[in-house]
Amino acid sequence: MTISTALHPLSRRHFEDTARQQGFQNIAGGDEAGRGPWAGPVCAAMVILPRDYALPGLDDSKKLSRPQRRTLFELISAQAITFGVGLAEPDEIDAINILEATRLAFQRAFEQLSPRPDYVLLDFIKLSWLTLPSLSMAKGESQSDSIAAASILAKETRDRIMEAYDREYPEYGFGRHMGYGTAFHQAALRKHGTCPIHRRSFKPIKKLPAP
Repeated sequence: MTISTALHPLSRRHFEDTARQQGFQNIAGGDEAGRGPWAGPVCAAMVILPRDYALPGLDDSKKLSRPQRRTLFELISAQAITFGVGLAEPDEIDAINILEATRLAFQRAFEQLSPRPDYVLLDFIKLSWLTLPSLSMAKGESQSDSIAAASILAKETRDRIMEAYDREYPEYGFGRHMGYGTAFHQAALRKHGTCPIHRRSFKPIKKLPAP
C-alpha cells in the first residue's frame, strides 16, 4: 500500500496525516547526509514525531543555519517518540559503493527505532530491505516534517563527527568543509595526500597515494 502523491500537499504534515487516515499509527521519516563528500561516513536518520510536536522553524536542514540546526536537533531529540541514526564508514562505502552504503546506514538507523514504524516516508531513496509500506518522494525534506526532522538529525550528527575528525586531522580542515571537495580540501590533499577517513573509491581520491 502506498499513499497517492496526486494531490499537492496542503501542509508539511500532509503525508503523515494521510497515512494516519489510512490507519497507520507510527509514521517515520528518513533522510541522509554525506553522500557527496570525499571523506568521512555517510549518515542516515529515521524519526517518529508525535502528533503534538512543537518544532518552530523546522525545515530542510540545508536551508537552516548551524545554530538553527543545533537548536532543532535538541528539540527533535527531546520530543521524538523514537529516533535512530546510522552510519556507514568510508571502508564500507569503498567496499559496496555509496548508494548501498547509504541503504546500510538507513537499515542501522531503522533497527534503533522502538516502537517500530508501520509506515515510512523517505527522501527519494528506495530501500530494498524495507518491507513496510513506504513512500519515497523527491525533495521530501521540503514536503514532510518527519523527513525534515530526520535530515536535521543526520546532518548535525555527521557535522559533529567531522568536527571530531578535524581535531584528529587538522591539516585537512574537515571542520570547515565537512569532507566535501572544496578548493581548501583539494589543496590539503595535494600537500598531505589522503588520510584514513578518505573514500578511496571516489574518483578524485583514487589517483592519490594511500596513507
